[in-house]
Amino acid sequence: MDMERRHFIKRAGTAVALAGIGSSLVAACAPPTSNQENDQTNTNDENNETMENKEVIAHYVLFWLNDGLSEQEIKDFAGFFEELKAIPTIKSLHYGRAASTHDRDVVDNSFTYNLLVYFDTMEDINTYETHPIHLAAIEKYSKFWNKVVVHDSWLN
Repeated sequence: MDMERRHFIKRAGTAVALAGIGSSLVAACAPPTSNQENDQTNTNDENNETMENKEVIAHYVLFWLNDGLSEQEIKDFAGFFEELKAIPTIKSLHYGRAASTHDRDVVDNSFTYNLLVYFDTMEDINTYETHPIHLAAIEKYSKFWNKVVVHDSWLN
């Protein structure tokens, strides 16, 4: 991953925390207790395919919805995220609208919604990606968006 993308992901994570998700998001990302850490082995490799179990995978998605949607249609789009919550491999799921923060060179509030999902393992996110609930929700709601950008990363 190039340095510019790493900085973007770091800034995006910070922006999410500052945008009001606050302490509940921090709690959702908290590292495991020391008892859990004692049962884990470190099998890092250069491709990050296998990480310590104490690490969490963050699935961060930005959605740009189509122009011309009514405010009600934009609000109704949140049903997409609510449907995803039923997928059993999800550790936690958070979503929201772009915040009206101050205009700065590093701020991009051009998206309509963001989605932040945490997974415990690579297997969990792989299951999520192909889960029937996920695929059905995409089929049902994809008519509302014109652009989607996904960032997946390991969090310490």
